[in-house]
Amino acid sequence: MDSSVKEGLSFGLTSGAITTLGLMVGLNSGTHSELVVVGGVLTIAIADAFSDALGMHMSAESSNQKNARQVWEATITTFFAKLVFALTFLVPIFLLPLSIAVLVSIAYGLGVLALMSFFIAKQEKIACWRVIAEHLAIAIVVIIISSFVGNWISATFV
Repeated sequence: MDSSVKEGLSFGLTSGAITTLGLMVGLNSGTHSELVVVGGVLTIAIADAFSDALGMHMSAESSNQKNARQVWEATITTFFAKLVFALTFLVPIFLLPLSIAVLVSIAYGLGVLALMSFFIAKQEKIACWRVIAEHLAIAIVVIIISSFVGNWISATFV
């Protein structure tokens, strides 16, 4: 797999997991509304996929190490990885009660992050547990903070 495609895929999946989980947990904590959570996931899947793709595009352009083809490969891969992965978080919402769907989504997102972290560690020949723990810790902090923010917003503005 081309390095620019790997870069876009890993960025899109990581961003898809962390931002979508943070949004879902925060919106669920604040509203407990399936409609609001679904709307949030759809919005972030589209808007953040474009945003991340543009960010990847500009980052790749600023790197003198990539040609135009590699820049566009990273851009397009980031967009579709983020869009498609974020949309997969809708499946548990449509199949399960919201509170359970959010827990399933957390397990799913963290599982994908752990798997990606494992492959990155193997590729870089570094300790898998350290890379997995670091990436999962960051995601868990985002989830916890998002839950507190959702609760605070609900208590303050609703």
